[in-house]
Amino acid sequence: MSQVDVGESVGYALKRAATALRGAMDAELRAHELSVPQYACLELLAYRPGLSNAELARGAFVTRQATHQLLGGLRAAGLVTGEGQGRNERLTLTAAGAHRLAGASQAVAAVQERMLAPLSAPQRTRLHADLTACVDALTSTDRA
Repeated sequence: MSQVDVGESVGYALKRAATALRGAMDAELRAHELSVPQYACLELLAYRPGLSNAELARGAFVTRQATHQLLGGLRAAGLVTGEGQGRNERLTLTAAGAHRLAGASQAVAAVQERMLAPLSAPQRTRLHADLTACVDALTSTDRA
């Protein structure tokens, strides 16, 4: 079995990029009193109001149990509210949540711009397409 030089591994480079992005986002979101998963929940609810706890969990890449804890903090801060109960509960942003999200979104956009600054517009488009193709290859149900 041949060994792959970790410095040449695409998977390792992706993990390094994801870790660097998460660290930069964490640092910027602290000023907005949000964690990255909390921010993800607010973004999801801004674009898709009425999501359930399970839908938020899938969208924020966390477990349903973790989402329950996240929502507890977001509710306590007055940033989200819900109608219904249990699995039927549908969540939405409050006015305070939308306000907090506006500032946080600007901070995250600045992090993304800093990350992509070395790339030209065509390179950015290609990076997005390539990463999407990688995800599709790993999540496709048509595995040969």
